[in-house]
Amino acid sequence: MSDASNRKPIGGMIRLLRNAAVAAIAALPTVSWAGEPENGTLSIVFENDLFYGTDRHYTNGVRGAWLSGPGDTPQWVLDPARRFPLFPEGGTVRVEYALGQSMYSPGDIRLENPPDGDRPYAGWLYGSVGLIAETGARLDQLSLTLGVVGPASMAEPTQKFIHRQVDSPDPRGWDTQLHNEPGLILTYQRSWRSLISEPVAGLSFDVTPHLGGAGGNVFTYANGGVMLRFGDGLLLDYGPPGIQPSLPGAGFFIPNPGLGWYLFGGIDGRAVARNIFLDGNTFRDSRRVDKEPLIADFQFGAAVTWGNTRLSYVHLFRTPEFKGQNQMDEYGGFSLSQRF
Repeated sequence: MSDASNRKPIGGMIRLLRNAAVAAIAALPTVSWAGEPENGTLSIVFENDLFYGTDRHYTNGVRGAWLSGPGDTPQWVLDPARRFPLFPEGGTVRVEYALGQSMYSPGDIRLENPPDGDRPYAGWLYGSVGLIAETGARLDQLSLTLGVVGPASMAEPTQKFIHRQVDSPDPRGWDTQLHNEPGLILTYQRSWRSLISEPVAGLSFDVTPHLGGAGGNVFTYANGGVMLRFGDGLLLDYGPPGIQPSLPGAGFFIPNPGLGWYLFGGIDGRAVARNIFLDGNTFRDSRRVDKEPLIADFQFGAAVTWGNTRLSYVHLFRTPEFKGQNQMDEYGGFSLSQRF
């Protein structure tokens, strides 16, 4: 679509986000400080490519998650976590529950019958339960995700509803989407704060590499990368949360007794064996494309922490994911994390 035709949808998206942000901020509790007990953390992530004038491929994702406080992890969860060989012996273990939806579309959503070789329409509706173990210098994350791909994901009505709100073209090719299929993903990620500088004039930086992977009929890949943060009041934090697959991030963070901020940038490389949104359905014939086996994400952004609240924005570039894709994708994402 042209720049002129994108201007109106972008304005609508900004108004929609502004209204949602006002409602979310109004619902937040009074700011409190790091010394208070931690009952849990609520994180909301919203990602969309319309911020940058596109409407294709990975086009929208939303995820909400609740991370328990350190004293709220049931003993029946703690015992297997302590025995899990990849978790640290002395880490603080928390449980995370999440719900989310992602949607994918071809390059031109105005076509009822997108051409062969273009990315298929697909939706992904899921829930997950996970464990995180944090030591002060290392974060381990293990999660099991169950969901559904296809019409049951409700991606078609969701995208059409959003497009009506922001006055964007109606996506016309959802009749060609992937078929219904249950999905399962087991994911593990480890992040280290390996280099932490001493503050100079209140400013400092840290470097956090990560390694991990995922297995299942939706995603199967191995990944690794690094994140660099620079800012004021740089407390314990592994980067804002994102939507899989991406740099790991986390809902976990240490509150700031005042106003703190940081800039961040990072890269994540993935060797991909399975991506249902490119490979098509596992047990039925469906639309598909030939995927690229090696993918890289490049991201940069900013985060602000004030008391128990962290707000962030990220801009991400993703290298082509399938044969015939001639340029990188890019999208933006907001996240809000609130400790209670």
